[in-house]
Amino acid sequence: MNAFTTWLTRRNPLLTDAQRRRCERLPRAAALSVAPLNTQRFVVVDVETTGLNLHRDQVLSIGAVVIDQGAIHFAEQFERTLQREYQTPGPSVLIHGIAPSEIAAGDDPAEVLLDFMEFVGNSPLLAFHAGFDQRMLTRAMKESLGYKLPNPFIDLAHLAPLLCPQVRFPNAGLDDWLEHFGLQVQQRHNASADALVSAELALILFNRARRQQLDSPDLLARRVSNWKRRQAHAL
Repeated sequence: MNAFTTWLTRRNPLLTDAQRRRCERLPRAAALSVAPLNTQRFVVVDVETTGLNLHRDQVLSIGAVVIDQGAIHFAEQFERTLQREYQTPGPSVLIHGIAPSEIAAGDDPAEVLLDFMEFVGNSPLLAFHAGFDQRMLTRAMKESLGYKLPNPFIDLAHLAPLLCPQVRFPNAGLDDWLEHFGLQVQQRHNASADALVSAELALILFNRARRQQLDSPDLLARRVSNWKRRQAHAL
């Protein structure tokens, strides 16, 4: 048994041997690339949760879609519901519409999270308000797998105002940007639907990024980091 397996076993006695082996085989995420955006594979992700508390609430469903070579790959989509213990339905059910019966019939969280990480591979992740998705997924993987999510995130909620400074949206949400760019939404507050429309927004933003000489994931992430620091100093 190698050191990684020993670490997993110590932290996660309920994982099966097969699940531990799958954890071991997960690719280690690479640093953000300096290659052009339209040569990259990205995974756009959205999660639905029991609520907004980063320390107490749980991930209920994960939706994801792939952007590869500058296009959305509709054949590569991920959508799963995680099985959770019964909870009295809260206000979040009115938003995402996942009924307790669906949650009870969901799949083992460890299996869903392993499947998701195998789907992601070493690709960077995109999300709108990525900090929330990243922290919820990170905690879910720690609790269910003893695994630290290694993939870097790029936040579309920061990328949009950075690339479109002429648009004045105070505290803009996803719906504001979708309306601004004329994107049609068939369904909202569903993980897979939100991931898909976020991917459409990402392609628009990537096109603007290329025109602004920000044609790589590494450049985008560094510029977003600088933009966030400027915003913090301006407060």
